[in-house]
Amino acid sequence: MTIDVWFVMLPGVLALDMAGPAETFVLAQDAFRLHYIGPDAEVPTSIGLNMGNISPLPETLPAGSLLVLPGVSDSANFFNTPQASLVLHWLMRLQPQIHNQSITLMCVCSGAVLAAKAGLLSGVQCTTHHDVIARLKAAAPTAQVKENRIFIEDRGIWTSAGITSGIDLALHLINRLRGPEMALAVAREMVVWFRRSGDDPQISPWLRYRNHLHPAVHRAQDALTAEPQKAWQLADIAECAHVSPRHLTRLFQQHLGISVRDYLEQLRLVIAEQCLLQGHGAEQAALAAGFSSPRQLHRARSRMAS
Repeated sequence: MTIDVWFVMLPGVLALDMAGPAETFVLAQDAFRLHYIGPDAEVPTSIGLNMGNISPLPETLPAGSLLVLPGVSDSANFFNTPQASLVLHWLMRLQPQIHNQSITLMCVCSGAVLAAKAGLLSGVQCTTHHDVIARLKAAAPTAQVKENRIFIEDRGIWTSAGITSGIDLALHLINRLRGPEMALAVAREMVVWFRRSGDDPQISPWLRYRNHLHPAVHRAQDALTAEPQKAWQLADIAECAHVSPRHLTRLFQQHLGISVRDYLEQLRLVIAEQCLLQGHGAEQAALAAGFSSPRQLHRARSRMAS
């Protein structure tokens, strides 16, 4: 059975918030049928291109539909337009279908703010892009807003962080609705190396510790991220950075606030968790990530949780 996916298009729509999930669903072997709806037949997007052939908002949606609310480039502005007001009232009319889960709601980035303004997130666990968290809390004071999450689901309402997390959520929904084989096939076709889970932080260790300017630390990070599963010794990492092991240890503490060992362990944990999500056993996931055994992986996970 083909699932109808309805993208709500407003002026200022973030192109990747819409196109990322759309391309993901399209690659799922005709399992999804896409529709683009909104108050205007044509809207400007965040990248300066207009998108046309947008159908009017339907009176209602068929049961089993997936309704997608992409974010906009400036939610403070574009969610306070006459077009946004029309969409808000339309969403309010759909509230019973959304709350009884005959319609699944998917919000990408600031799309959660639009859902909140329509009263759809009261008491609901939800998230959004880290720059929009405060605005989401203000729009839905009773919502259980979770920070630094890729995506989260509560009673058939899915909300996700910004930009590429829409692809992560679309892959997760394909996995839920059409099975893991199709989700993995789509991920391979898209050349998506990792399918992040909802519990993953928005700012991953691949990016979190990169907001510094020290070239030696960057050289060490480049080497580690290229081959995190390698059996690294501190001397080998220091050689890549062109500094002494002792000096590299000081630099990591000074510029990153963690040790070289802890940084490498965080990278390896990301790989192991993704392997586990893809159905691999603990031993296979541990070895693929560079851990010597499942026991060592378990200890690393325990350290991160403490």
